[in-house]
Amino acid sequence: MAFSSITFLYFFLPLALGFHYLFKNMVYRNIVLLLFSLIFYAWGEPIMILVLLFTAFFDYGNGLLIERFRGSPKAKVVLVFSIIVNIGALVAFKYSGFLYDNLSLLFDLPFPRPKVFLPIGISFYIFRTLSYTVDVYRGTVAAQRNPFSYLLYISLFQLTFMGPIARYEQLQPALESRHFSWSDFSSGINRFCLGLFKKILIANVAAELTDKYLVNGFSDLTGADAWFGIVMFSIYLYFDFSGYSDMAIGIGRMFGIHILENFRHPYAAISVADFYRRWHISLGTFFRDYVYIPLGGNRKYQDRNIFIVWMLTGLWHGAQWNYVLWGCYFGVIMILEKYARSVLAVTPRFLKHTYTLILIVFSRAIFYFEDFDALWNFITIHLFDFHTFSNLGIAVDVTTHIYWLSIVIILCIPWNEFIRNTGKAWRFFTQTYLYTSPIISLAFLVLSTMMILGSSFNPFFYQKF
Repeated sequence: MAFSSITFLYFFLPLALGFHYLFKNMVYRNIVLLLFSLIFYAWGEPIMILVLLFTAFFDYGNGLLIERFRGSPKAKVVLVFSIIVNIGALVAFKYSGFLYDNLSLLFDLPFPRPKVFLPIGISFYIFRTLSYTVDVYRGTVAAQRNPFSYLLYISLFQLTFMGPIARYEQLQPALESRHFSWSDFSSGINRFCLGLFKKILIANVAAELTDKYLVNGFSDLTGADAWFGIVMFSIYLYFDFSGYSDMAIGIGRMFGIHILENFRHPYAAISVADFYRRWHISLGTFFRDYVYIPLGGNRKYQDRNIFIVWMLTGLWHGAQWNYVLWGCYFGVIMILEKYARSVLAVTPRFLKHTYTLILIVFSRAIFYFEDFDALWNFITIHLFDFHTFSNLGIAVDVTTHIYWLSIVIILCIPWNEFIRNTGKAWRFFTQTYLYTSPIISLAFLVLSTMMILGSSFNPFFYQKF
């Protein structure tokens, strides 16, 4: 069940909210939220919910054992066991086919390729449960005593499929006590409707344009077509994923749960490092806190640590070599940027912004093409074919979608960063938003509903990870 489906919008979410606020007692509210979360997951994954349940109860027990053995070597043994089992489950479900395909090139394997179904959201909830056991071991959080409260943390339907990768310490206060607030509820509705608008009216249109240029017309691509197609894919990725994050954050607010931001206008970045401080923030902070710093962080072997983190980030995205290459690409760029800080510091902001966008958009080609031959042809034959940069078809598409492109540009600009410190302008903006946001949100909801009813199902891109 997708957030952008009619079933979710007009049946599941209203029922979940209604039953949740029917009770004032937190125990009953948590029971309602847990039941709806399990129904939400089982709706599309009736068998694979067993993996989710095993993961939750397994690490619930590990958390208690780590706390019980705190200060002794046994605590580390339990932690290592938790990490091995969780990563092992992730490898088994997500990477077993990938490993088989590559090992079969080297050895004559005596067994057929494993047919394993990938549980939706496993990359996200495995990371969340790993962060919990590590934090209990570090003493950052106390072990959860109630198994159903921990199951609720792992299975929250707002977060299960595509994150953000919210940590236990961030959600634990809301699991114990949360209160209805009109301010939270209304801001949650506004945020959800914005995310829905991003997905349905921005991302889905960008997906259609991406397919038009990179799938249907691939053999006849001109240089202009190639760049336009990959720019459309870049737009699609951002609005699809940030739209989902907006909806997840908005739903959380409606239930009185505050989820940290996952995107902060990444296309306004002035370096690649700045871009990834703004893009999928919860994944970046996970790798920073649980991989980069334990490897040594900035203290020793910094270049090695950066490269390993980015290679793993690429592999996290999928069991394909293009994702590993994508991660290595950014690992190298991050290392080079580290050594070029003094140059970047004196470079005009416009040039830094342009340089960042070019590198990011180029990386989308690596991310998009899983087949290396197709990627090589796209880069060497199409992307740098500067002799065919005039194209009437693109001019027609730009003209046809001029209002859509204008909205894309407007939504990519961090307006709040520009006017927050301007006094009267900021007060005018906040007051105007306060009065107009219900109308805007209603318009977003109506327009999105009309588009959903008139089109085929279009899932979220990151759902496959």
